[in-house]
Amino acid sequence: MLRKLMLLGSGELGKEVIIEAQRLGVETIAVDRYAHAPAMQVAHRAHVIDMLDGAALRQIILAEQPDLIVPEIEAIATDTLVELEREGFRIIPTARAARLTMDREGIRRLAAETLGLPTALYRFADSLDELRAAVDELGLPCVIKPIMSSSGKGQSVCRTESEIEACWHYAMEGGRAKKQRIIVEGFIQFESEITLLTVRSVSGTTYCAPIGHVQKDGDYIESWQPHQMSERQISEAEAIAKTITDALGGYGIYGVELFLTSSGVLFSEVSPRPHDTGMVTMVTQDLSEFALHVRAILGFPIPAVRLLAPGASHTLKADRESEQFEICGVEEALAIPYTQVRIFGKPVTKPGRRMAVALSTAGSAEEAREMARQAAACLSIKY
Repeated sequence: MLRKLMLLGSGELGKEVIIEAQRLGVETIAVDRYAHAPAMQVAHRAHVIDMLDGAALRQIILAEQPDLIVPEIEAIATDTLVELEREGFRIIPTARAARLTMDREGIRRLAAETLGLPTALYRFADSLDELRAAVDELGLPCVIKPIMSSSGKGQSVCRTESEIEACWHYAMEGGRAKKQRIIVEGFIQFESEITLLTVRSVSGTTYCAPIGHVQKDGDYIESWQPHQMSERQISEAEAIAKTITDALGGYGIYGVELFLTSSGVLFSEVSPRPHDTGMVTMVTQDLSEFALHVRAILGFPIPAVRLLAPGASHTLKADRESEQFEICGVEEALAIPYTQVRIFGKPVTKPGRRMAVALSTAGSAEEAREMARQAAACLSIKY
């Protein structure tokens, strides 16, 4: 039976989901707020709507009647998804998971207050005065984030009292919804931060090898797999991941972000969809995170996930906005052994926007990181 999948959000991660779905005979529809998004370029059909507009979202879903609705971004009218789920539509992984993880308050309260998972200390603020009070309580430095944003937009580290107002305005500019609320987190002295890709399927809960990553301004620059962890750390990480994903439910892949500290593993965030740091799995695993996501949501078994080789990813980012550009240096990047390049096909560059990624495998994660860095350094954007 041919199934129909509607993707809400059509970036580079969604593009890979669409490709994997089509490999299993699924009809695909890509939806986003702008035309010619990466996933739209490979989907059977595409629509452009404001996905924060519940009426527009409902209209397109009722018109298409998809068997599966797969959110790929946070900025969606999740209350409408909850209503549609009650009416019989299947939201991946669940409408509740999409709604809770859309904003950092919902997921943090679930993790820390309901499930009792270890997290950084945190407070919420709705105004600059409340932010000052929160900073005074948690101390400096601290991390300030919009309640809802993606790719690190609006996130900053506040180190002095003189920076508080600037951090507030930066968070307001970076948020992706009409909410002024922000989360303030106590600064964590962590040894490293990882993504533990966790798959819920008919086969139970499966974990990929841990992925280490480096972030700048809240957005990832490079990732590698596997990240070196002790057996104790892996056990703690998997227990945290299972607790939060069991609470969210449904089938599909979750990107569980964790801090590794000297005193244990701390929960940071979770995404109910493939994770940007997980792009490395396109070269490291027999089943990428995208293949795993599609298998899980179609109800197919996932008996095991095999790591084929250590690998790394390194991004190419734009530094300005332009509709006229060219990505150069691909030939030089591909001259590096065991290296691949993915150009996302985004129609417009913007400051800090990911436009491509270099992927390398090697005998160790450290070797792969160096190769991916070299490959990414070959790439450039000509405006």
